[in-house]
Amino acid sequence: QVQLVESGGGLVQAGGSLRLSCAASGTIGSRSVMGWYRQAPGKQRELVATITTGGSTNYADSVKGRFAISRDNAKNTVTLQMDSLKPEDTAVYYCYARWTVVRWGQGTQVTVSS
Repeated sequence: QVQLVESGGGLVQAGGSLRLSCAASGTIGSRSVMGWYRQAPGKQRELVATITTGGSTNYADSVKGRFAISRDNAKNTVTLQMDSLKPEDTAVYYCYARWTVVRWGQGTQVTVSS
């Protein structure tokens, strides 16, 4: 079973940057969507950004212009570059992959202090 392993979370001051990475432990479908969701305390999990195998991207309005998603299809990895971070970006960030099945990572904490 393919597993997703995230890395790169942490604590940063407002206005700072973090880079999240996610690696799939095996081969995922040739036509897949990978991306990131987040869940803040007391809130529902929400989409942050996704990217298809072909490179088409989708971003939540709240992160447009600040976050950038990319992927390496050969390595089955997806990366989220987060700039100009705000306290409201504080959440657990989950890696996501969907082809014929859906897989989630275990999550990595991102905390932005004001």
